[in-house]
Amino acid sequence: MKLLHITTVPESLIFLKGQIGYMKAQGFEIRALSSPGERLDQFAQSESIQVKSLSIFRKISPWKDLWTIAQIFKYIRIEKPKIVHSHTPKGGLLGTISALLGMVPVRIYHIHGLPLMTAKGFKRQILWWSEKIACSLATQVLCVSSSIREVAIEEGLCPPNKIKVLLRGSCNGVDAMERFNPKSLPSTTRTNIRQQYEIPDKALVLGFVGRLVRDKGIHELVDAWKLVRDEFPSLHLLIVGFFESKDPIFPDAKSVLEEDPRIHLVGKNWETPPFYSAMDLLVLPTYREGFGNVFLEAAAMELPVVATQIPGCIDAIDNNTTGLLVPPQDPVALKTAISHYLLNSDTRLQHGSAGRERVLEQFRQEAIWEALHKEYCRLLAEKNNSNPMRFIQIIFKYILDKIVATFLLILLSPAILVLYFAVLFSMGRPVFFQQQRPGYQGKIFKFCKFRTMTDARDSNDNLLPDEQRLTAVGQFLRHSSLDELPQLWNVLKGDMSFVGPRPLLVEYLDLYTPEQARRHQVKPGITGWAQVNGRNALSWEKKFELDVWYVDNWSLWLDLKILMLTVIKVFKKEGISGQGHVTMSKFKGTIPSNQSSS
Repeated sequence: MKLLHITTVPESLIFLKGQIGYMKAQGFEIRALSSPGERLDQFAQSESIQVKSLSIFRKISPWKDLWTIAQIFKYIRIEKPKIVHSHTPKGGLLGTISALLGMVPVRIYHIHGLPLMTAKGFKRQILWWSEKIACSLATQVLCVSSSIREVAIEEGLCPPNKIKVLLRGSCNGVDAMERFNPKSLPSTTRTNIRQQYEIPDKALVLGFVGRLVRDKGIHELVDAWKLVRDEFPSLHLLIVGFFESKDPIFPDAKSVLEEDPRIHLVGKNWETPPFYSAMDLLVLPTYREGFGNVFLEAAAMELPVVATQIPGCIDAIDNNTTGLLVPPQDPVALKTAISHYLLNSDTRLQHGSAGRERVLEQFRQEAIWEALHKEYCRLLAEKNNSNPMRFIQIIFKYILDKIVATFLLILLSPAILVLYFAVLFSMGRPVFFQQQRPGYQGKIFKFCKFRTMTDARDSNDNLLPDEQRLTAVGQFLRHSSLDELPQLWNVLKGDMSFVGPRPLLVEYLDLYTPEQARRHQVKPGITGWAQVNGRNALSWEKKFELDVWYVDNWSLWLDLKILMLTVIKVFKKEGISGQGHVTMSKFKGTIPSNQSSS
């Protein structure tokens, strides 16, 4: 199943790092579309996915935007994704419009922040309508934080029942076990970074990570720095970020940053953990924030954080526990909070430690990925079930199952009676093999088929291998698939259908990945898409992949095709046995792709 991510600029794709691999392991085929750039090529290579480069202009430009929509629409019609997941305001607007035109069933707009919060006048109106349209055209709106969700609702951008936050927020969590783990870095990292920028080992270092623009509170940072630098002569300011022409800071503030010998400008550098290790606390006096992943990164590196008490920040920082929140655009309050940490080393260390514990408990990447995957599955299931034509076809299939099962039970009753006595005389009782199996939505029912194997056991009372217990009659029944005839009764009762994923063992329910478990979104069948594409000759993973494909692409015409192919396969006797087994070896769970080589 294809999933397409759309962002305005490729730098935003960094927030999907790791998530792509997880979704691929769950069976998704990932595509990404963004503006051209080196970062897009690097992302495609690191995540091993196909990407589409297409210029998406940040500013509203009607003619250029119409051309972009046409190009995205064309790409969607070629790739045919089931889900389009759009990020950032412009990517969200153009992505949801194109996905709607391309009749994509699941259209997600992910709000990472709301630029309109700091905009004024006509620009604010344009941004408001952009967000409003994206939210309206999306089938589901996701938000990176609860406080930003509340703003979106209060602004009238989205109704409460259409917008949600997964777990505690954040779009991707933080890799606190490896990348943002102080213990993962060499012990000399802190010293090396400080030596590189001529910062004394015993100096206190205030850190900033982000774009050097007004919205990030750079003017307040400069003003607070002027107030605190003389009070703490050994204090240094380490800034990881770059100046932007959009929303530029005032020349005098830029001069302070470039000319003060105790301010160190790193520039653009995405490998931030070494720089965090050189800091003693992080400060980010931003005017607006979606969630503030930098806060989580710093906390994971055991740094306390000073930030502003605004939506987005209040979700990422636990005030007076993992950091300090101050009023926005208040350099005096900012200086006071910074001084508090500089004067109280015990508090600084305590809040840094508490921050890392909070990140590990509430913002693990794996938990967020799993929650997002469940959301994908939920939305797909809802779309399938809400399609009026699909609903009509389901009703028709239900009625047809009943009629045909009744007809076949009557028509084939002499053959069933003959097979009954053949099994009885060759193997004795019981004639039928009955077992609890999970059906639609995992509901347990009693599955029935003709018995094909004896219960012969060895001296230790263990069942003999399948090939030793399979009788001549049983082998004939399996090869002709006549052992399945009693399942006509299961179809008549409504536990099964003629076509659907095969009902497997109850013990497998706990072994499925969330994607594999979706095979239970339809009734099990006597035959299925996996059965006509290899049956027991397939690996379990491939069978489940085919089962889920059937769930997502079901139609009456597909069922008819499967029934016709089943007749052909039965006559050809293909795929009856698994490799090295009379039937199929037991399913023992799927090994995640990131562990398969260990």
